[in-house]
Order: sequence, then structure tokens, then C-alpha cells
Amino acid sequence: MLLNSLTLAGLVVLALPARAADRANTFQYVGLSGVSAQQLFLGTLNKVYIVDKTENNNATVNSHPAWATEYDLTTNDFRTMDVLSNSFCAGGSQLGNGTWLNVGGNQAVTYNGNSQSPYKDWDGGKAVRLLDACDDESCDWIDDPGLYMTSRRWYPTLETLEDGTIIIMGGCEWGGYVNYADNQNNPTVEYFPKKGTPFTLNFLLNTMPVNLFPLVWLLPSGNLFVQAEYQAEIFDYKNNIEYPISNIPDCVRVYPASAGTAVFPMTPENNWTSTIIFCGGTYLESDQWTTDWNIAEYANNKSCVHISPDVDLTWYQNDPLDTGRSMGNFINLPDGRLFYVNGAETGTAGYGTQDWCVGESYADNPLYQSWYFDPKQPSGSRWSKAGVSSIPRMYHSTASLLPDGTVIISGGNPNADCNAEYNTSYTYFTQYQVEIFYPDYADRNKPDPSGMPSQLTYGGDYFNVTLSATDLFNNPININNTRAVVMRTGFSTHTMNMGMRHVELETSFTSTDDGGGILHVAQMPPNPAILAPGNALFFIVVDGVPSNASWVMVGDGIVGDPTVKDRSVLPRSQISAQIMAQYGYGNSYAKASTSGGLARLGEGMGVLGAALLACMLVL
Repeated sequence: MLLNSLTLAGLVVLALPARAADRANTFQYVGLSGVSAQQLFLGTLNKVYIVDKTENNNATVNSHPAWATEYDLTTNDFRTMDVLSNSFCAGGSQLGNGTWLNVGGNQAVTYNGNSQSPYKDWDGGKAVRLLDACDDESCDWIDDPGLYMTSRRWYPTLETLEDGTIIIMGGCEWGGYVNYADNQNNPTVEYFPKKGTPFTLNFLLNTMPVNLFPLVWLLPSGNLFVQAEYQAEIFDYKNNIEYPISNIPDCVRVYPASAGTAVFPMTPENNWTSTIIFCGGTYLESDQWTTDWNIAEYANNKSCVHISPDVDLTWYQNDPLDTGRSMGNFINLPDGRLFYVNGAETGTAGYGTQDWCVGESYADNPLYQSWYFDPKQPSGSRWSKAGVSSIPRMYHSTASLLPDGTVIISGGNPNADCNAEYNTSYTYFTQYQVEIFYPDYADRNKPDPSGMPSQLTYGGDYFNVTLSATDLFNNPININNTRAVVMRTGFSTHTMNMGMRHVELETSFTSTDDGGGILHVAQMPPNPAILAPGNALFFIVVDGVPSNASWVMVGDGIVGDPTVKDRSVLPRSQISAQIMAQYGYGNSYAKASTSGGLARLGEGMGVLGAALLACMLVL
């Protein structure tokens, strides 16, 4: 059932779209999501999928309120979708064949979150929901009890593994502000598709009560990095061995403290090392996570720390935030920066009915200023201001990178049910507005290369992408400042984008006499743990400006061990004699590729100087 955005009553359009040339660093209202975007992911180049908890949204499907939609990026309309079970605080990821999983949830409910079921929802505690995303509106969620998990999981974390299967970790039986009681903790791990029997992770016993949505990343080593409460560990999931490491500094980062987290770009230059950053959170000891005091006025932490678990188990301080923040969301951008958006200066994730609540919210003082974080800048200068939104987005807000390099932002709903007439005490209402954030490169002309791939393998023969003089902004030496990057946008919920990664591929180039160039692009490194199989976005980035992405399948498009070939061997980079002569230099020179292009030597000498210095080194 397709609903026009105007059918949702009581919402006011707050901003008109800016002129195309004036969009950089702005948030633009583009449409309505139909249901509140508690969970959100990019399913195709044109479609974003949104999942809410069971609640009384105005949008309906099959004679009951809807709690899932498909959002069309080309029309900014939505199609309601029927999720049968309560998907409240579910986790998600995609299998190696591109099928999306949405896992776990809570019991069936009725109006205002009470435990009854006129919404026609099923108990979602054990649910496994599947979706094969589509562009023709033919797809829908499969909610089959025959596929359900062996135990209940509310707030579970999912991570796709090297073989395209998914590990499902943690959660609780029924819920609460934190994982209060040992008899409701689910400290086990299982897989989808099912293999073996679920087993207990000691880490999830030792991190009570703040271990819901444990923070989990697959590392290039093939191990998992896991963080919750103040603790962290390396988990060898293949042998079920846990290796505790030192505690994370300064504050709690996991839900409901809800720090922003991301993996820095993994590049040839850093040997595709996984470095993970944590920004913001809340400083409380484990026995202080109670609701008998005013959480909403408690100031959050502004520290940022990072760690590279495969190579160094030391925690390092990074540039701090401008102010304490909970529920800030990091998004990897194609140009190598991180975008940081949403959140609150005081309080945490969660809602309730205590007399200190702000309406029902456990947080207050929403933060509207967004930021860029550039890990390549020197210490002390990594943060810079981006745009300012006008919509408070705290608990249950989401964000994702889009194929044109912009960011979609939606959600925000710190309430038991959406805008019910009898809940007049709400301060922060359910948000349906969809915004697009346009990064500072948005006003520049985009490169439009040809030869963009639809599949990437682990190792194998390189491929060519052709760029015109226009694509290189009429500066042929920009071919030496061109990157090929693979972006996995992840499953966004509760300040996390599960599975989000930025992987740069090795490149070399051949310039052409017409001022263009051919970029020779290596396949993925022959290690599926760097980026697990599944769908992703492929961008060409010229002088910091991304192209529109192509949709690529990484791997064989199956659930199972992918084919791994030898590492790609690239030709030597070469600038043509005509281009060299045009800039006042003699014959063309070639240099074997290293970590891309001409190794980008001579930085600080200007783009031309860098390229020429690199060429001349072969004399």
C-alpha cells in the first residue's frame, strides 16, 4: 500500500529545498518515513528500508498499524510493509548473498506499549525476519517461525562473518533500561544459518548490567572485537576462546550510554588495519544504572578514544567532542572523513514514566550541530563543523550513507507509543521527517566515470575505470588524487551502524593525451575478514569528490566460503608524454604502483609536484 507523505496528519514541513548549488553543509527535508525509523538500512541504489517497533503509526498495512516501510529515494514516497512480529530494538545485518536479517524484538503489545495484541503483532523475541530488497515493490519481509532463534533476544548485535553467515550475540529476555537481572540476561551466541548449539560468552556474564547491543566488529585477523560496560576482549569465535584486554577509558560507550562508534577507513596505506573510534558516552559505575534519579539532566562525556586491536591493544586518546554527547551517530563518508550527527548533551537512551522524565525521554538538550571528523588531520584539528539540523533526534534515530554521497537521517522517538492523543505529556514527539544531509562536497560537479563494477572478488584480475578530462576537473594530474573505495553502509539502529566499513582498493593509472585517465583498480584484498561478503557501494573519489556509486556484490553472492584468488597485480602508473610536455616537463615516466597511484609522494608540493616527483624517482 503506497501512501503519499501528505496523509500523515499533524506534521509541518519546516524547510524548503535549497537551490542545487547551495546545498553544501545543509539538512534538507525531503519526505516522510511512514513509520518512525528506529532501524534503517540501504537495500538498493534507490530504496531504504525502515523498521519500527510495534506502535500506533497512522500508516497501515493489512488492517493494522504498520511498523515497516520501504522508502523510495527517487520519489520520496513510502510503501508500507508487513512485519508480523514486534521488532522493537531488533538487530540486523546482511548475509553474504545480500539477504537482510532483522533479528529479535519484544513481546506482542497494544496501545502505549502494554502487553496485549490488538495490533495483530506476534511475539518478536525469537524472530528472524528476512528481506531480499527490490526496486519493483515486489518484495516483503518473511517472518517465518520455522526460522526463529532458540532463545529470546531483545537488543542483540549481529555481525557478518567471512563466510557470509551472521553471528548473533547477546541481548536480554524481556527488557528494561539495562540488563537488570541475571535471569533475563541472554549471554549466548548463535549463528544464522544455524550451526551448532548456542554457547555462553563469559564476557556477557561479566559485563552486567550494561551489555545490551554489545559493540562487535569482525577484524582483519578473523577474530571479533567486543566491547560492553567498561570491558573489552578479542573473541576467537572459530575456537570459542576469549582474550580480555584492558578496560576502555573514561566512560561507558555501549547502550544506553550510546557513544558514536566507527571503523576508520581501511586502506592500502595502513595495510587495511581496523582502527575503531568511540566518541561520547556516559560515566556511571555498574551499580548506578538505575532509574531512581534524574538521568535526563546528567551531563554526558566528551572523550574520544581509539584502538587498533589486531596490531596494538593500547587505548589512545583522540580529539574530544565539543561537548558531552550520547546517541551521536558516526557515518563513514567516501572521502575518508566521518560524519557525526544526532544525540543529546544530557541523559541517555531510553524512556519511561518516572516523574523526572522529559515527557517520557531519558535524555534532554538535543544537539543539532553536526560535525566532520578527519582521522588524517593532525591531533587537535580533526573536528570541523558541518551543518545544523532543526529536528531533535535522540533515542531511536538513525542515519546512513546514500549512493550519491549524501546521508539520510530519520527517526527519533523516546516514547512508548507514537503521538497517541492521550499522551499529552510528550516533549519530544515521534519524528517521521526524512532529512538528507549534503556534505561540503555536494556543490561540486561529480565525476562520472565509466566501467564501474557490479561485482568484486577477493583477489583476482584488476579492472579499469575510465575518467574523462571533465571527471578530473580539467586537471589531468588529478588522476593521481583519485581513489576507489568500497562502502558498506550497515544496519543503523541505536547509534550503531552494524557492519559499516570503508575499504580503499589499490589503484594505479595511465593518463591519456585528452586530459583524462584510466584508473587500474585492484579487486578486494584476498581476505574476506577485511570486508565480509555481501552488497556494498563502489565510489570513485576525485580530489575529495565522490562519484555516484555503483551497487556491487562483494564475493560470490552466496552464503558460504567465498572464492579467494591471488592478490591483484597492477600495471605501473604512467603519465603520458603529451601531458608531461604540456606542464613543461620532458618524457613520460612510469613507476610501479604501491598503495595507489604514484604513492602520492611529495605532498605539500602541490598536486602536480607530487605526481612529477613520484615519476622522477625512477630516473
